[in-house]
Amino acid sequence: MSFLPFGRPQPSSAEKIAAAETEVEMIGEMMTRLNQSCVKKCIPPEYREGDLNKGESVCLDRCVSKFFDVQMKVSEKMQGDAAMRQGQGQGL
Repeated sequence: MSFLPFGRPQPSSAEKIAAAETEVEMIGEMMTRLNQSCVKKCIPPEYREGDLNKGESVCLDRCVSKFFDVQMKVSEKMQGDAAMRQGQGQGL
């Protein structure tokens, strides 16, 4: 516990709620993109069976895995770029 005036200020309850709402919205949008992309690639428009066949299941599994791999790489790159910009801004 620090009594010094240094450090990052703690967010208020309203700020925490707003951040959580934004996060939920972003996750919803990501799930919509994932669903649209993988279903378009893996599921034929005409249904022959009520369940997924093995090929469709494997395709969906790979598609979802690749989707999240790309999302992680993009996120890491964006965080690295933001940290670099923030570091450059403090160096001036």
